[in-house]
Amino acid sequence: MKRSLVLAGGGMRVAWQAGVVKALAEEGLEFSHVDGTSGGILTTAMVLSGVGPDEMIRRWREVNVRNFSSALPLRDYLKGPWNLPALSNADGIVKKLFPSLGIDVGRIRASLLEGSFNVANFTQKRSIAVDARDVDAELLAAGMSLPLFMTPLKRDGVTWTDAAWIRDANITEALRRGAEEVWLVWCVGNSPYWGDGPLEQYVHMIEMSAAGGLLSDFAVAEAAGREFVLHVIKPAHPLPLDPDFYLGRIDALTLMGMGYRDAVAYLSGRSTAGVPADHTCTQMTDPPAGVRWTEKLSSGSVRAVLTVWLTQEAGLHASVTGFIENPQWAHPAPLADGRLVVSGQGDAWTYKGRVRVDGAWVDVSVARRLGGRGSKWHERMNASLRVGAEQHDVRLGVPEAAALLASLEPFGAHGVLQRGNAVASVVRKGLRGLLR
Repeated sequence: MKRSLVLAGGGMRVAWQAGVVKALAEEGLEFSHVDGTSGGILTTAMVLSGVGPDEMIRRWREVNVRNFSSALPLRDYLKGPWNLPALSNADGIVKKLFPSLGIDVGRIRASLLEGSFNVANFTQKRSIAVDARDVDAELLAAGMSLPLFMTPLKRDGVTWTDAAWIRDANITEALRRGAEEVWLVWCVGNSPYWGDGPLEQYVHMIEMSAAGGLLSDFAVAEAAGREFVLHVIKPAHPLPLDPDFYLGRIDALTLMGMGYRDAVAYLSGRSTAGVPADHTCTQMTDPPAGVRWTEKLSSGSVRAVLTVWLTQEAGLHASVTGFIENPQWAHPAPLADGRLVVSGQGDAWTYKGRVRVDGAWVDVSVARRLGGRGSKWHERMNASLRVGAEQHDVRLGVPEAAALLASLEPFGAHGVLQRGNAVASVVRKGLRGLLR
């Protein structure tokens, strides 16, 4: 069966896709063609450059988000807001981001795996699927250069820019290349939420263009009588926006842990028939309001980096994402099915999940007893990490405890008042047991 991996856009947040690629590789799925649009160009370029899933995770973990843009010459800013070409240009992407992610145009062109990159030809108002054998670094960067935010590429009388306003994924190209099964990796928001303000509504315009382009591809395939199996891996809720990543409110490791969680969830329950090729396939729900934080627990040799997503809902409900690191393993293992289990008396918190080690699933738990009000702070910072039959005493040190507090970030809340209420509610019902 000929499979295509179609990587949709999503801006800087496509770090999430690295976790998905890791899960697909562990599942043993192989692809004969990979296609990228907008931010998905990064993941596609890494795959075609021969960057494996674990190296992809390592490189994203070390990436400097400031390299996603670079300043224009001062004279451009002096033109004033109405004549400004854009906020930045793509020099940082070409000269710094691509090398740091292992993207090598020579290897892309020589790859035995078929590849295509979608770039908008603004001159003709068309999205062009450029074959991997014909790309160069500047054209790849142009495919990620959103109008207003980055200047386009002007070459030989043609202006090239991000195709997101036409399409954010190219099912048609996958089918043209003979795909019988299409795996769409989608991290563009698609929920009922309508936000206020220029950034939120700019994003909504992209969301509408992305969904409209995808549905157009489905309609073209249906009209042509072209049958195929569609699988869609997506987050349950829209991912945090790029400014959150750029400003450090969320990091690449957290996004990759979320991508792995979402991919494993789909793979575990998927049907061989796939999902319907209609508007429902990328739909998401708005998340309940809550607060997330990151804990870095260590025993010296074994380390757990876990992000806890605690909601405002009644009771203590939280999902957990992250990675377990063990020097005996070749690479850090991302957590799947992570969740919080609280004892009936509320005096013990346990994070549970599973990781894949040497091809086999292994149960993981991190248990912490909170004790009574008189228990000492250092006792609350100790935990027991169990990975399969192995048990390790891990600790949240003072610097890590300070980092935990600094990492507190609301989710599913909009505006200063909602964000403040989310933090206050979750701290009152949950974190006070851990931190009091």
